[in-house]
Amino acid sequence: MTTSRMLTFATFLFLIANSYSQSINPTDKWKNLISKEAILIPKDCKDSIIKYDFAPLWTNHNNKSVYGFIGNNYQRIRVKIISAVKNKNRPNIYNITGKTMVKENICQFKGTIKITKARMYAKIKSGLDGAFIQKHIQKEGILMAEYHFKEDSNQNHSGVFDGLLFSAWYVDSNNLLKYDDIESFSDSYCNNQFVGRWKDYNSKLIMTCNWGDYRIPESGDFDIGAGEFSPAEKYLQYGWQGYRDAYSGGNNPKSLQEEQKEWWK
Repeated sequence: MTTSRMLTFATFLFLIANSYSQSINPTDKWKNLISKEAILIPKDCKDSIIKYDFAPLWTNHNNKSVYGFIGNNYQRIRVKIISAVKNKNRPNIYNITGKTMVKENICQFKGTIKITKARMYAKIKSGLDGAFIQKHIQKEGILMAEYHFKEDSNQNHSGVFDGLLFSAWYVDSNNLLKYDDIESFSDSYCNNQFVGRWKDYNSKLIMTCNWGDYRIPESGDFDIGAGEFSPAEKYLQYGWQGYRDAYSGGNNPKSLQEEQKEWWK
């Protein structure tokens, strides 16, 4: 896929995310945006691909490249999906466990990811300098899903996450489903885009909460990075200073160690 095609797909994700922001539930506008996207085959392929196990898409990725925010000030939230188990009777549903961290507060959560739609690319990507041509990829596409995660109500500052998820995948020559990193060299590359809201158990406060691999969807003026993710200066005080010190401020060893720490263990 060319850079322009990747940008088209990034725009596609952005438009769908914006349509979701108007409502907790998927809307006709959201469905129409999907049906009009030229780089994807119009026909839904969910029934033919749910036989695959999508769990590795959400559990195997290195968490140091997963970025998220909660609230209007883009307060940093870290999200780690620890396990994803496919439901034997309903193969489009996965039982999820994981943890979140905001500042020093860590909460456990449980919930589900429900695959609602899937679409294949009209043309399979070849990667940088055609590196993936020899891999004989059978098919490539995205899935759309609804997620519902409930943090442990006995823990501090806990609540419920609800929203939509977009994940990119491909099936290799051995008929194995893989995390789609074919275009990971691209400046606009992203995957596993979670767009939704968090609702506090006690105060009923509702806040926007989005996260994703390499980029955060619907992040306004927060991400100013061109070649890679980079939080804007005015938001560093909301949990992002450590990231800046580790990767954009001279590779501070202490900050780098903190960024790469497996905080969920």
